[in-house]
Amino acid sequence: MKMSILVFGSHKFLATLPDQIHDANTFNLKVITDFNQVVSHIQIAPPDVIFVQASLKGSIELCSWLKQQSQLSWIHCILVEDRQEQLVARKQHGWEWEFEMTANALNQGADAYIWLLTQEADDRVTTASATKSLILGQLTVGLRKAQKYRELMNTNDLLSAIALADSLTDLNNRRALEWDLPRQINKARSQNLSLSLIILDVDYFKRVNDQHGHLVGDRLLQLLCARLRHNLRSQDTAFRYGGEEFVVVLAQTTSEEAQKVAERLNRVVRKKGFAINNKLTLNITISLGVASLEPSDDDNGMSLLDRADQCLLAAKAGGRNQVINWEQLSAISELKAVS
Repeated sequence: MKMSILVFGSHKFLATLPDQIHDANTFNLKVITDFNQVVSHIQIAPPDVIFVQASLKGSIELCSWLKQQSQLSWIHCILVEDRQEQLVARKQHGWEWEFEMTANALNQGADAYIWLLTQEADDRVTTASATKSLILGQLTVGLRKAQKYRELMNTNDLLSAIALADSLTDLNNRRALEWDLPRQINKARSQNLSLSLIILDVDYFKRVNDQHGHLVGDRLLQLLCARLRHNLRSQDTAFRYGGEEFVVVLAQTTSEEAQKVAERLNRVVRKKGFAINNKLTLNITISLGVASLEPSDDDNGMSLLDRADQCLLAAKAGGRNQVINWEQLSAISELKAVS
């Protein structure tokens, strides 16, 4: 992946920078002269390194703005001093003044401050050459910092994925559900969308462990989860809630649609056995509870989960290998109350 360089400056200014920066095979180079445009570009496509022409209007403001953006602080901002009055003043003052100018530039947000001493400005070829070497050196610093940032982000993404994944089944784990369910509820409510949830449990799973051992039980859960994933829709998200219990969050799904999804899962599990190995195939069933989001549900989804769990318990108490939804359970409760 090519590194990106943004130049906030004129094309004439760009021509004074080292030739290596112009190498299209190495860098993605973008040149912008308008302050508002450069800010918009950075927000959309953050570069790895920014060269800022000091004489351009908004140059110092850009350096200051950039350092105020905590999520963009890794971008290496190089302020290149090309203001004629400053170049003239540099010849008239001592090194203390030059150091003070550098300190001011760094305090205002630049990561590096370089005097653009061309041969014409300094009348010395060696000084102009040294300036370009310093620019390339700061470019190397910026690219190194950007590479480290990318590696850190990749590591963080990997650690996040590991922390939110169940190591046995490769489904999302309970921690992931606790993070995702409130987000799904907020989206459903803000966009006036339906949302449903299934809790399912393997019937008599303890018998499998007792008769065949935990390794067989683990393999059964792996095969079960693979079959469940294969029969879920793109908008459905499955989680291992704990042990042999699983949760499926059904985005943009009504109660009636969720019932159909649950019945399909129940059917595809019971209709075909699970081949643990060449000698052992196990036939199992699952019980499922279904509930849909209601206005009275809390934002974290605890009440929604609780209602689905009550339906699951009712399914198991009623003989297992079946689907019970909240409407059915409510109707059963009303009948019992009347009788």
